[in-house]
Amino acid sequence: MKAKIASLLLVGGLTAALNASAFEPNKPTCIAPAKPGGGFDLTCRILSTGFANAGLTDIPMAVTFMPGGVGAVAYNYINSTTPDDPNKLVAFSSGSLLNIAQGKFGQGLDENDARWVGTAGVDYGAIMVRADAPWNNLKELVDDIKKDPSKFVLGAGGGVGSQDWMKAAIVVKSAGVDPKKMRYVAYEGGGEASAALLGGHIKVYPGDVGEMKGLLEAGKIKVLGIMSPERLKGEFSKYPTAIEQGFDAEWTILRGYYLGPKVSDEAYNYWADQFKKAYNNPAFQKAVADQNLVPFTMSGPALESYIKERVGFMRGLAKEAGLIQ
Repeated sequence: MKAKIASLLLVGGLTAALNASAFEPNKPTCIAPAKPGGGFDLTCRILSTGFANAGLTDIPMAVTFMPGGVGAVAYNYINSTTPDDPNKLVAFSSGSLLNIAQGKFGQGLDENDARWVGTAGVDYGAIMVRADAPWNNLKELVDDIKKDPSKFVLGAGGGVGSQDWMKAAIVVKSAGVDPKKMRYVAYEGGGEASAALLGGHIKVYPGDVGEMKGLLEAGKIKVLGIMSPERLKGEFSKYPTAIEQGFDAEWTILRGYYLGPKVSDEAYNYWADQFKKAYNNPAFQKAVADQNLVPFTMSGPALESYIKERVGFMRGLAKEAGLIQ
């Protein structure tokens, strides 16, 4: 009898061990739901580079691009084509969550149609213009906009109601300008919007400060105000916040990753555990810092709960703004 019990315990232990390691990634991919050069690209590079340098993946993680609808095409693709693929992680931002809250990702799709698995960090909105623009601070720009809002063309990734539109709307509204009077051009991601700014097609770009590091270092653009609660540290500490310039305008951008809604618990838990390990790994921390993001470490069920609460909050904001019923 003792031998039989020992045998059963051994089999049970082996089964548990096999189940614990049942999933191993095979050709993992991070999908950036926009064209190269913007925030989603940045988010995927953090994952691919950070995990590789931290020794968390033996197989290199590819980065692919799936532009369309500022994340809508990728969300629909995952739900309709590969909802159970454990090797496809998709980048998202607070803009994605805002679009989901407004029903822009398709009828019947909401925050419950993904498995939110991990985060990269947070970025902040910033009001940017070309380096040769006549304005040197946010007040000078807004004073000119107030004279005749129709003469100022703003543009960014996403249409009216997107987070980039919200950034501009918050700034001008705090100055007493009706956001509906803004002339706004929608682009597919930050890469296109920054190119439009440099090309003179738009005058103002309400983008994300982290993704603009290269253009800032090259002296091609200037930041008039960062939409963070307080001044950032390091190289961005020289840029004043919108708040300290007298504008009640703050916008924090969360960057992270989701898996398809039918991905197994084994695969979901595997990736969630990898993120937990990454958050304490200096190589991953460096990958986050190199993209000028502030650490925000949340994964697995805790992130699932946070995302659903956040989307609910944004849905309320959208109703208040008259963007949805």
